[in-house]
Formats: sequence, structure tokens, C-alpha cells
Amino acid sequence: MAVVKQRPGPEPTKARSEATEAAKPRRRRTKVEQRADKMEQILDAAEYLFSIHGLYGVTLKDVAQRVGVHHTLLNYYFTDKKKLFDAVIARRAGVTIDLRMKALDDYDAASAGKPTVEGALRAFLDTDLDLYGQGGENWKNYGALGAQVSNTPYGAELFDLHFDPVVLRLIGLLKKALPDCAEEDIFWGYHFVTGALMLTLARTGRINRLSGGMCDSDDFEAVKSRMASFMAAGFMSICKPGTTAAR
Repeated sequence: MAVVKQRPGPEPTKARSEATEAAKPRRRRTKVEQRADKMEQILDAAEYLFSIHGLYGVTLKDVAQRVGVHHTLLNYYFTDKKKLFDAVIARRAGVTIDLRMKALDDYDAASAGKPTVEGALRAFLDTDLDLYGQGGENWKNYGALGAQVSNTPYGAELFDLHFDPVVLRLIGLLKKALPDCAEEDIFWGYHFVTGALMLTLARTGRINRLSGGMCDSDDFEAVKSRMASFMAAGFMSICKPGTTAAR
């Protein structure tokens, strides 16, 4: 008669351990954890809607509907729409500021007080492009929102509040790299840089159509490989000795 070989079962100790773990009741989340989770859902939904429709095209009821809660819950957390909008901008601002500030500080130290224009721009731009390109859809929504509101007076005020320190850190490095450049030209140069960055973050798809598909507005790696070099050449051009006087 054939002997049927049976597969060995788990070791007794391991089996008991697994059974004990399975029998343990799951820890219920605290009210603080539940509130934090709900707040993230609200901010994600608002970020998405604001990135498409802008501040004035979205209501608290729209956000509540997207989250799947009653609009009175939104009124509990936020007294008005602008408070929610401010919270959406502030939530990710700290992340991108900290990353860029560290990149600029690290580059300043590595360059031993002799930064280059392109090196400073790469620390500032590439760090941000990596974050938006690799951070997932929510970060892309935030980038599109930033691109939209940066061109409005109210949005510009929020940008002043959150982003001035990291921008001025970049300006300081550019002044080191271009000691003979007129200060106004450095600020104009940054103005042109941030315009290109905001257009990139908007991901409108226009370059896709213009190029017949050769370029893709979602291709942050392609932007990263070109933007800092392109902008550095612009700085070098407007900062040639005597250029400002000639104008």
C-alpha cells in the first residue's frame, strides 16, 4: 500500500505564536489619529479641486462631497474657504522648503565659498523637480496649484509668507557666484527662473502639442536635465560687465 507523505506543519511554537497574534484584538485608533487621518483626506481633496478650479471655483461643500462627509464637518475644521486654502498651501510648503534649504546649504559648504550659477540653480531646482516628479499624484496636484496661485495677488502673498527664506538663500548664493553682477539683474534672473518652474509644474500639456509629442509636460527628468543649464546661461548673459549700464 502506498504511503502518503504529509507536508510538515508549522513548528508548534511558531504556530502558537501566530495563533496568539491572530487572536489579539486590533488596537483601535485614537480620536487624535482618526482626526489626523480625516484631515489628510480633506486636504488631499481640497488640493485636487483647487488645483483644477482655483480658490474661487471651489466651495467647502465641493470638498466635503469629494471626501464623502457632510459639509458641516468642513465647517467644524475650517471657518471659511480661505482658511482651508491656506492650510493646503502650508501643508507641503514646509517639506519643499526644508529639502531645498538643505540642498543649498550642502552645496554652499561643498563649493567652499565659490559656488557657480548652475550649481546653485541645480541645488534649488533639481531638488524641487525630484520632489514633484517622484512624490506621486498629490505632489503633482500641489505643483499645479502653486503654479496657478503664484500668478494671483492672494497667492503671491502666501508665497511671500512661506517661500521667501529659501528664495533669498538662493539669491545669496547667486550673488557669491556673480559678485560683479548688478543686484537687480540677479533678482530679474530669479523672476525668469521661477516663471519657468511654475509653467513646468502646471503640466498644461501645451509643449506636448507644440512638439508633436517629442516633449512631455509630465517628464520632469527631461526638464531637470535642461533647466538649470539654460537658466545659468541666461544669468551669465545679463550679468556681463557693462550690460546694465548699456541698458
